[in-house]
Amino acid sequence: MAATATAVVAVDKLVFALNGRRYEVAGVDPSTRLLEFIRTRTPFKGTKLGCGEGGCGACVVLIAKYNPTTDEVTEFTASSCLTLLYSINFCSVITTEGLGNTQDGFHAVQKRMSGFHASQCGFCTPGMCMSIFTSLINADKSKRPEPPKGFSKLKVAEAERAFSGNMCRCTGYRPIVDACKSFASDVDLEDLGLNVFWNKGDRNPDVSELPSYTLGGGVCTFPDFLKPEIKSSIDHLNDPCIAVAASREGWYHPRSIREYYELINSCLFSDSVKVVVGNTSSGVPGYKDQDLYNKYIDIGSIPELSKTVRRESGFEIGAATAISKTIEILEQECESVSSPNGSLVFRKLADHMSKVATPFVRNTASIGGNIILAQKYPFPSDIATILLGAGATVCLQVATERRQVTLDEFLEQPPLDATTLLLSIFIPHWISDCQAETSLLFETYRAAPRPLGNAVSYVNCAFLGHASVDEQSDTLVLSNLRLAFGAYGTEHAIRAKKVEEFLTGKSLTASVVLGAIHLLREAIVPLEGTSHPEYRVSAAVGFLFSFLSPLSKGIPEPGKARGSGSADSADTDDPSNLSLSSRQETISNGEYKPVGEPIKKYGVELQASGEAVYVDDIPAPKNCLYGEFIYSTQPLAYVKSIKFKSSLASEKIVTVVSAKDIPSGGQNIGSTFMFGDEPLFGDPIAEYAGQALGVVIAETQRCADMAAKQVLIEYDTKDLSPPIITVEQAVENSSYFKVPPEYFPKEVGDVSKGMAEADHKIPSAEVKLASEYYFYMETQTALAIPDEDNTLVVYSSSQYPELAQSVIARCLGIPFSNVRVITRRVGGGFGGKAFRSFQVATAAALCAYKLRRPVRMYLNRNTDMVMIGGRHPVKAHYSVGFKSDGKITALHLDMLINAGISEDASPLMPGTIISSVKKYNWGALSFDIKVCKTNNTSKSVMRAPGDTQGSLIADAVIEHVASVLAVDANSVREKNFHTYDSLQLYYPDSAGEASTYTLHSIFDRLVSTSKYLDRAESIKQFNSSNKWRKRGISCVPLIFNVEPKAAPGRVSVLNDGSIVVEVGGIEIGQGLWTKVQQMTAFALGQLWPDGGEGILGRVRVLQADTLNLIQGGLTAGSTSSESSCAATLQACNMLINRLKPVFDRLQQQSEKVSWDTLISQASKESVNLSASAYWVPGQVFNKYLNYGAGISEVEIDLLTGAITLLRGDLVYDCGKSLNPAVDLGQIEGSFIQGIGFFIYEEYITNSDGLMISNSTWDYKIPSVDIIPKQFNAEVLNTGYHKNRVLSSKASGEPALVLCSSVHCALREAIRAARQEFADSTRSGSSPLEFQMDVPAPMTIVKELCGFDIVDKYLESLSTHESATGA
Repeated sequence: MAATATAVVAVDKLVFALNGRRYEVAGVDPSTRLLEFIRTRTPFKGTKLGCGEGGCGACVVLIAKYNPTTDEVTEFTASSCLTLLYSINFCSVITTEGLGNTQDGFHAVQKRMSGFHASQCGFCTPGMCMSIFTSLINADKSKRPEPPKGFSKLKVAEAERAFSGNMCRCTGYRPIVDACKSFASDVDLEDLGLNVFWNKGDRNPDVSELPSYTLGGGVCTFPDFLKPEIKSSIDHLNDPCIAVAASREGWYHPRSIREYYELINSCLFSDSVKVVVGNTSSGVPGYKDQDLYNKYIDIGSIPELSKTVRRESGFEIGAATAISKTIEILEQECESVSSPNGSLVFRKLADHMSKVATPFVRNTASIGGNIILAQKYPFPSDIATILLGAGATVCLQVATERRQVTLDEFLEQPPLDATTLLLSIFIPHWISDCQAETSLLFETYRAAPRPLGNAVSYVNCAFLGHASVDEQSDTLVLSNLRLAFGAYGTEHAIRAKKVEEFLTGKSLTASVVLGAIHLLREAIVPLEGTSHPEYRVSAAVGFLFSFLSPLSKGIPEPGKARGSGSADSADTDDPSNLSLSSRQETISNGEYKPVGEPIKKYGVELQASGEAVYVDDIPAPKNCLYGEFIYSTQPLAYVKSIKFKSSLASEKIVTVVSAKDIPSGGQNIGSTFMFGDEPLFGDPIAEYAGQALGVVIAETQRCADMAAKQVLIEYDTKDLSPPIITVEQAVENSSYFKVPPEYFPKEVGDVSKGMAEADHKIPSAEVKLASEYYFYMETQTALAIPDEDNTLVVYSSSQYPELAQSVIARCLGIPFSNVRVITRRVGGGFGGKAFRSFQVATAAALCAYKLRRPVRMYLNRNTDMVMIGGRHPVKAHYSVGFKSDGKITALHLDMLINAGISEDASPLMPGTIISSVKKYNWGALSFDIKVCKTNNTSKSVMRAPGDTQGSLIADAVIEHVASVLAVDANSVREKNFHTYDSLQLYYPDSAGEASTYTLHSIFDRLVSTSKYLDRAESIKQFNSSNKWRKRGISCVPLIFNVEPKAAPGRVSVLNDGSIVVEVGGIEIGQGLWTKVQQMTAFALGQLWPDGGEGILGRVRVLQADTLNLIQGGLTAGSTSSESSCAATLQACNMLINRLKPVFDRLQQQSEKVSWDTLISQASKESVNLSASAYWVPGQVFNKYLNYGAGISEVEIDLLTGAITLLRGDLVYDCGKSLNPAVDLGQIEGSFIQGIGFFIYEEYITNSDGLMISNSTWDYKIPSVDIIPKQFNAEVLNTGYHKNRVLSSKASGEPALVLCSSVHCALREAIRAARQEFADSTRSGSSPLEFQMDVPAPMTIVKELCGFDIVDKYLESLSTHESATGA
């Protein structure tokens, strides 16, 4: 019987469409993901792997399904990295190539993304395009009125959320928002930012200037050829006489509950079977697949699990219903005439569910799967909590028995196994009782790092009840209470039944609410090991207070402003819901056209269409193998043995490569820089947690990744001293790296004298800055291919191919000339693809060299985060002396820098940190800096390395002085700005001429244009009117020391007049190729009849190749673009000198000489049409300073610590910008990345130094919902700068430093909160003085505001009640 059943439900082949092409697949491993199939078995490479968790959006595709009964097609986005290939049978899949491409023409979405400068490194762009396109076509299907021609039915508010789950590390999101808004029917085109379609300031731009959009998307999402196949397959399945052959692939698709049970009871199944609907749980850390599965049961098509049944008492949703579909059903119920009373609960449930996960995960994740996870594991589910609050029940099938149980009972049961099937969830209608005069109350809450979702809650709640008026006391009384709490560090969501009982029937007063909160604190007890336990309890208290206080007598509502505050100053609305707006001011420089023009990025349409080739997009060579690192989890230990568990994944291992496989004559080297080497493998000792011990080799990347999880490592610490993890331990053991004297910064003045002159002193204060992970969208990757005569070609995603070549050659013991390293483009670097990329390239090269087969390594996100390191953590103590007017006379710093295990570039950090500290005139400045060697991953350069930490330290000192003097911090800042004389003293090598010192005018301009003083006054009024919300504002200056580096360039003109350019700089998203293209066109345009702009389309920039163009150098420090442009200009000028005589002779024959004629004649005359240059910056004025200023305004919620960035204003001096659009993108993008460092990104390690916040679930980079609600940026054109490349200045890193203004503004808001609740803060110190480290996420904000402020507040109200007899 069982065997027959399995034959009926097995799937022997798979049919689907991909970008309109038919695919029929058989014999594929059932664990294959859709993404893996697309990237390895089809020509389409646009869909990218960014995280493998459904947390970044790089892999988003459109999936379309056809319903033959209704003849309707539904489209939705999905994470192809989680979607199992066999689950898309008879579906149509569209990737970005299916929207448009070079051959068929680009789609309007791709063109507008390109034209609004919304793509930098480009790795995330295909996923962005798919999310936006799907939002457009689904909006167009709505019953809204027809929009004006060229627009979609999408609304501006929806456009801002259209890609809310897609991450971007480069752009800062603002241009992506603008590109998406350009389709919205209610957009004001004048509000959109800088673009190539019209000039900024043009009045009444018209939609006709934008790439044309066809309503409905203009793309066939479901091809007709699949429809008859679907209909015939249904007839086929419905024929009881037909049985499908038993599945070789291991994918089973039961069509009834009976078939399901026959399957799981059959002898075919064992532990390696997985029951799935959307398979999204495989992206959740802690619940990810720990081994391969060879059998899957897809229960998504069992009818009972998918239907919705409406009843008078409520409605039942099938457990396999997608979360997004559940939201849709709830919203329809709200609008239904039949359920007016239930609409409150349904509306709140739908709104809350829309903040769970990402849109493309909600589209495939089932509501039942979410609840099952919450039942089986301590999974912090929002859905389980809110359904518990709403009184949901569940229907279970246990073998032949069907049971209805409450959700409370279900969650309490022992973890389910496959013999119990969750069929459906019933949500009751809750109504107000008119006869009993009771009102229905229902609210849900969540405290999470991101407001729009894609973040797990620290705590979530749902409160339901009925309220009636007690006429005798004129107070509200509650009944039928359900108070549900979850995610706070609990096994599963619970009801606070003691609190419910306590509140039921009581008149609500401050003392009653206080009693409820005391009981709640007893009920909400996080499990041991839960992060931020006090925060979670405090936030839960805040939510209960928010729910009860509007109903209570004598408690002002948290959401209401006090007194007669104006409506716009009241905190009645959630500021995270404010719409986004922006302003960009740039000045194009017409002197060197096309240099100075805001042209779009070179090759940007290829990025949008997915045709731009990154390392992992290069087709795998024949016999290619794949590698994944095995790494240590111990910080200092001998590695005694490396073994593997007995598992399916272990069977896939081809071999393991380790230090013993390094050839004789080679070295165990994985990275190097001028200060020293770092080993490739820990051998025989693992020196830190995260150190590579070997490489597992398998036939696919997924098998290699899974096989690495099977490793069992035996360690021994005998005779080893304890590891040094912290800087304090490094000090105890005198474990330091030497800083060569030439790199150590210079002190200024006499600090003891300055201290003696001071009226006030802060003798000792501390500030700590944690590390930050790079989170480039493309993880570390390399492809190594053995070539003839003992040589290798290595494709590496690297910012420093030249040094990668040297490390590989030294590891293998072969000449440098035997190693060719090629880098075309990098999917984000930020310094992480500099020295940290060598290890992956070298490991891949070693494996390929040993095995004589190509080897590809593409680190999975978790491994990348654990192994690669990040920004340097810094601990600083300072003592400062100052006058009563705020003038600082002396500053001394004691600083400890955690460098990790190797030098890397760490000895440079003291210099860059102090350079940034020197942005103020401290009078005298001294410091003691130790670069600590610890048993941690090596810390390396990361965007604005050292400057970022130094700027915050400097501003922390300024803020501290201002708080002691009780004056505005800006007055202290300006009091300590440099004069030109002091600037020369502090920056003797880079101060430049007095005319170039623009900081004062920039600061004044920013204060004026941003209306800083008015806003600061408004904030005071807001803070005095609002008890539970506070705002802060801060303005910081920027002085950034820049040092251009030498760079090569080669320009060659081919016989048809087309131009090929090679430079040492790597395109990592910063627009280097674009500026080089413009520079080439400008320089050679002298011989072009219509000037340089006509040449642009003929210029092609080639990938970096270490055997083709040597001495390429390191792409870093924000100067590689200008250095590459300078080298290009030199090479072009050499060509001009060779071509000019030919041009002059031709001009004598004909007045107008075409470029093609010139090149043809030069070729005939054997003129050398290729010129190479090596640009070396001048000895005098080599270094220079960048200036800028930034203002940030924030708002905090005192009950949860939630942070909203209300506004950011930046003014930045770019000299004469080589491309204002590119520079503006760099400025905005780096500022938003800075928000991550200062506020959101928590780099958490365990006691062994192993990074444990190693996933998109735990590590939160900025997303579109946390950028400033109003974001204004101005790129100044400050005129002629001699010794600069066409008077330009750097833009890639400096603006990140301005983000310390967000941290400072946050401090101001917290100060206002502590002033409000001064009695609640810790005794013994002023509430206005406190230490706030980096980062400062909502958990820290809440802690600094006070975990007990609600309790203290209610105690004071209760005391008042007792005193007045209320």
